[in-house]
Amino acid sequence: MSANRPPPHRRNQAPGGPRRRPDHARREAARAEWKANRPEHAEDTVVLYGWRPVAEAIANSNRAFLRLLVTENAQRRLQEAGLFPAITAEIVRPEQIDRLVGPDAVHQGLYAEVEPLDAPTIESMPQDGVFLVLDQITDPHNVGAIVRTAAAFGVSAIITTARHSPAATGVLAKSASGGLEYVPIVTVRNLAGALQTMGERGVMCIGLDSEGESVLEDVPMRRPLALVLGAEGKGLRQLTRQRCQALARLDMPGRIKSLNVSNAAAISLYAVARACPPKAD
Repeated sequence: MSANRPPPHRRNQAPGGPRRRPDHARREAARAEWKANRPEHAEDTVVLYGWRPVAEAIANSNRAFLRLLVTENAQRRLQEAGLFPAITAEIVRPEQIDRLVGPDAVHQGLYAEVEPLDAPTIESMPQDGVFLVLDQITDPHNVGAIVRTAAAFGVSAIITTARHSPAATGVLAKSASGGLEYVPIVTVRNLAGALQTMGERGVMCIGLDSEGESVLEDVPMRRPLALVLGAEGKGLRQLTRQRCQALARLDMPGRIKSLNVSNAAAISLYAVARACPPKAD
């Protein structure tokens, strides 16, 4: 190597530090502009964007639309799929949706503002159902992935808290990939109190804990049943643990004994589906 040639890792660096590609700088500027001018929505307005969340909402006759923005390409795709919204869509350019959802969001030319769906109360939930209880899981990507998995396994409802949990909108809805149309989310003020009420109504509450005494598959499961999941790192809170009839772990033979909470939810729901499948209609 020539003595005058800079080493490879400095080849793209300016005197003041590493250079940034022009497109990266533009994206950062667009992100900063969106954060400074992001739209305000009513507290009970649900924002959906992307093909699957919006398409599933259009197909759901119980979902009330307040606003629908589509690009020309997305409009054609909806028509080809036989999806005709009950509201007149506004035909817009992609950058108009960018300004609403942010430059990093993958909206696929679809944006909607809708009303939340009705959700059951703890007392009115089905007596033969499977439920998920989320104890202060705050990452909307994780919660959205859990909602999607819950829809795939026919979960009756997801119970979460009003505080320390993400709203069922935006990023969460995108990650749920349409699952919000099929799994109601029940919001409670006190999770320990909700678990106590569920226990009194005959729901078997199993807390998932990497240090649980039993392997989940060895727990004698029955319906109605609730799987209780805690936040990554913190796990289940002490009072939440006390309200569970059993604490169980997933049996993993590898060196790593804990999983991302959305992956743990998927594996656990598969185990539940095998142990106590729903009754045939």
